[in-house]
Amino acid sequence: MGTLKDVARLAGVSTATVSRVVNKSNNVDPETRTRVKKALKRLGYNPSRVARRLRVTRGKTNMLGLIIPDIQNPFFAELARGVEDVGYANNYAVLLCNSDESPQKEKFYLDVMRSEYVDGIIIPPLNETDQEVTTLVREGIPVVCVDRSVLTIPVDTVEVNNYRGAQLAIEFLIAKGHRRIGFVSGRPDISTSRDRLRGYVDTLKAHDIPADPELVRIGDYKQESGRLLTEQILDLSERPTALFVANNLMALGALAAIHNRGLRVPDDISLVGFDDLPWAESINPPLTVIRQPAYEVGRKAAEVLFERFANPDRKPSRISLDPVLVVRRSSG
Repeated sequence: MGTLKDVARLAGVSTATVSRVVNKSNNVDPETRTRVKKALKRLGYNPSRVARRLRVTRGKTNMLGLIIPDIQNPFFAELARGVEDVGYANNYAVLLCNSDESPQKEKFYLDVMRSEYVDGIIIPPLNETDQEVTTLVREGIPVVCVDRSVLTIPVDTVEVNNYRGAQLAIEFLIAKGHRRIGFVSGRPDISTSRDRLRGYVDTLKAHDIPADPELVRIGDYKQESGRLLTEQILDLSERPTALFVANNLMALGALAAIHNRGLRVPDDISLVGFDDLPWAESINPPLTVIRQPAYEVGRKAAEVLFERFANPDRKPSRISLDPVLVVRRSSG
């Protein structure tokens, strides 16, 4: 999808003329109107969407848009609270939508946010080439990617150093004497999964431990996925002595699978999760985790968005926050 300038260039007219056509002004001759409409269609430009944007001045609407991929994941609830607190402190309301990792729902909610004239949008991209994020940036809508990054276009991003988080987990387990360490990962098309997997593999190699592909299972960050994939790992002829799980929802599933086999944590297998949620220290045994600053990620993302409002022409920034290792009894 091109920009307003692209449409004007293709049609051989000014951007003001494109605006008049989009707004259905009578002050455009029929031949020019036809040429602009053809350019709009060729570039895939949505006239109704453009019209909405052009009819509204880019003044304050006191509304932020926030899309999260899984409203049941406590990590994103904490992140949303951080966004909301900064918004409220600046007299902004937050329009919160849940995409369920669905491209169709993401697009629907983004269209709603455009129609509601939100001043800016905070969004964890569905994948590293999320076309909707690219479109937002090209439309000139202030946007901050949060938790995950995109590769297709420069954009403000606030995330956790997931590579470092995986390093902390694997270095800790190696120091405890483990050499056969399994990894239950998340979706391979998002940056968080890629970085955690890379951190796992690189840290093993740095300690001269082969990264055995059969010890890695790829899931979807859901609890049932964690259970099923852990069962697969436990079925190996030589099962691991420790397991690193890429988020705490999957860690719950992993615990269930381990208990269902009559195995004990950490006596038979050590377990480390990613995220530190309120129940992580209440379960038996309390879970060793890589703690992500979820609230801080949301808070910082909102601050970056307000900075973008104040200085729309500045270069996109990329902020990476450090996780920490929290040791409890599940790792022995």
